[in-house]
Amino acid sequence: MNKKSLVSVLSVFAFVALFAGGVFADPLKLDVKEYVLKNGLKLLMLEKHDVPIVCVRINYKVGSVDERPGITGVSHLFEHMMFKGTKMFGTRNYTAEKSLLEREDELVMKISAEKANVKTTDKKKIESLEKELDDVRKKLRDLVVKDEVFSLYLRHGASGLNAATSTDGTYYFCDLPANKLELWAFIESDRMKNLVLREFYSERDVVMEERRLRTENSPFGLLIEQLNAVAFIAHPYRWPTIGWRSDIQNITKAETAEYFKRYYAPNNAVIVMVGDFNPDDAIKLVEKYFSDIPGQSAPPTVKTVEPEQKGERRVEIEFESNPYIAISYHIPAVGHPDLYALDVVSSLLSDGRTSRLYKSMIEDKRIAVMAHAYDGIGKYPDTFTFLAAPRAPHTVAEVESAMYEEIEKLKIAPPSDWELQKIKNQLEADFIRDLNSASGLANEIGHFEVLSDWRYINTFLDKVAQVTKEDVMRVAKKYFTKNNRTVAILVKKENNTKTKETKENKKPEKSTVTY
Repeated sequence: MNKKSLVSVLSVFAFVALFAGGVFADPLKLDVKEYVLKNGLKLLMLEKHDVPIVCVRINYKVGSVDERPGITGVSHLFEHMMFKGTKMFGTRNYTAEKSLLEREDELVMKISAEKANVKTTDKKKIESLEKELDDVRKKLRDLVVKDEVFSLYLRHGASGLNAATSTDGTYYFCDLPANKLELWAFIESDRMKNLVLREFYSERDVVMEERRLRTENSPFGLLIEQLNAVAFIAHPYRWPTIGWRSDIQNITKAETAEYFKRYYAPNNAVIVMVGDFNPDDAIKLVEKYFSDIPGQSAPPTVKTVEPEQKGERRVEIEFESNPYIAISYHIPAVGHPDLYALDVVSSLLSDGRTSRLYKSMIEDKRIAVMAHAYDGIGKYPDTFTFLAAPRAPHTVAEVESAMYEEIEKLKIAPPSDWELQKIKNQLEADFIRDLNSASGLANEIGHFEVLSDWRYINTFLDKVAQVTKEDVMRVAKKYFTKNNRTVAILVKKENNTKTKETKENKKPEKSTVTY
């Protein structure tokens, strides 16, 4: 769960005070009420009456893991499209807009087809089609009401309006005054059943810019993208959430609409409400606005299983940047008992200035400016990743060697009783802090419901408390092996020749990607 922060008696007392507010049925147990509509839409409700606010989340159980080659990035693209409005919102005249949108699609397809015929391309015809396309788009711009849904929410006191896409889910956030809950239901039910993919092509370009900024021009983003692409050879966790460049450039509106119909159905969604409301009233409201939205056939699940890794994999990426290193090990999916011990390992290695990686590599040896470890928790088996950046003039090779030294220490010597208890306290304190607000509660409930079941929250602290020193050693030996690891190194172009010569004799499996 990667729950990390410093423990304090005050935060524990604050959490105990929450118990008295009715949020918890028992100590550390969320008192969440469930309701499922006939169309399969699930509603999770948690009352918290300290302030007149309701934090609402609509989460869809679809992420980049559900995509396929050719449409990678469609989940993230669709997150953008969900804010472009409906037949009611975002347009001055949907009847006029509809015919123009259809003509825009026709022209885009004709231009694409004409350009594809390299030998018989008619440039004059393309120019004529592009001129008509420009005229259509000018008329469409005149009909669009920019950000109307956002503006409506803000005028009525809403905040925290946002969305996020991950490998396993897509999340939509909204915090609003308690007396505006019906407005939320009206807007969101309309988005679920009457969405219009307006400004699709321009938004596709926006996503391309986002990819350039966050991945292609980002040393860290590029490193992680290449790491995952090599660590996973079969499972769809191997492709980036934002999608591959060629897929984003070529995905069609028809493919996006089909994806929406399949995955953005009520039976693949969960609504989370936390705050100042009455559950019976909330149920009536959701029934009123969402019950007429038809459910769809259950979406397909991912059947591909990542094969067991049989040897170390390495990838070297050239980039105009200071060097970085990332090392990943395969670990199980959410719900596996070993994950609690791996949570402890993650905190032990990199939680604060007393963590092992910080003290060893940053404070004592002074060979790194950053050293961190975290365990991914996915719906499917994920990875435990180490990240580091060497401090000049020290090298990536020195940092990598130091990482392995710390890993080997975990295998041969158990943490002290004091160290283990400190880590458990840190995990508990951070866990408590995340649940200390209505917004944090809504996020955590929705996140774990998408991954598996929101009740994961109710068992987390008990499971962590049961982790022993022997468990820490056992999981380190089990997962942190050479055959199970993938190493990605980011090097400057001018240093590549030297790095290649150094590693050529001892690293038989290596690929180099140059940007």
